[in-house]
Amino acid sequence: MFGNAFYRQFKYKMVTHARVFSLVPKFFITDNQGLFLASSFRYINRQFGYENMCSWEKIKTFTIQLPIKDNEIDFNFMESFVAELEEERVAELEEERVAELEEERVAELEEERVAELSAYLIVSGLDNYELSEDEEKVLNDVKLDIVKWGEYKYKDIFNRIEQGQRLKKGDQMKGNIPFVMSGTTNTGVVNFISNPVASFPANSITVDIFGNAFYRGYAFGAGDDTGVYWNDKIEYVSNTMLFFTAAIQKSLAGKYSYGKKLRSSRNTNFLMSLPSKNGKPDYETMETLISAVQKLVIKDVVLYTDKRIKAAKKIIK
Repeated sequence: MFGNAFYRQFKYKMVTHARVFSLVPKFFITDNQGLFLASSFRYINRQFGYENMCSWEKIKTFTIQLPIKDNEIDFNFMESFVAELEEERVAELEEERVAELEEERVAELEEERVAELSAYLIVSGLDNYELSEDEEKVLNDVKLDIVKWGEYKYKDIFNRIEQGQRLKKGDQMKGNIPFVMSGTTNTGVVNFISNPVASFPANSITVDIFGNAFYRGYAFGAGDDTGVYWNDKIEYVSNTMLFFTAAIQKSLAGKYSYGKKLRSSRNTNFLMSLPSKNGKPDYETMETLISAVQKLVIKDVVLYTDKRIKAAKKIIK
């Protein structure tokens, strides 16, 4: 009654009193041709509504536009045209589905990755980002310049400062020993080897020829462009070593490059600035300060993981 036309490729019934009627072709048509013919009726629905309902009597003299070839209706064109449209639409739907699957897979991988990070934070005890009173106090003391600082030679802190050994890339044998060279990518770890060269203990610091410093909480090997700092007489805790790393990095910043390379084993008298108490390094303040800084950073990471997990679950659903 509103002039909406649909092609039916199946048998059907109509309610007798409904304002709907069937147009049966005088010749055989395929499904694609039926779809084309039905679409050619669509323009008439703009002429009918509740106040002017469509009927056979009103439209039987209407004309429709169809493709013509040799003065005959071009059914072949109708067939191929609808087939092409269908093929294009199927391709679009396939692309959309592939995109949806990719998005779901990315979301799943993101959820897995973030869940692993969250689990790591819990196992390592880093999920606690609430500052203690001591941590808040040391942060406030640093801001107010209450903390006392002193200059200390590298050799006064580390009784072992050694250079790694040269090992060409072609000579490196695959293994599970992290091998450190100069650079910041992947914290300088360029390969995992099994070569028995220049093995260094965990809880050490590496400083490369450019002055890049990294704390190593694991045993490793190092090339000759990397110096290694540790103390086999004093067992510094990891937070203290992290503080030393930051202090070394700051003391060397901007001083070395390809034109001027650092050889750690020859420069043990360099100075770094450390919290000081009674003329000695204040290890307690260092540990507390690093712990506070870690929590400030971890807080953002923990909140980020929670947010990403919720977002990933929402996308998958």
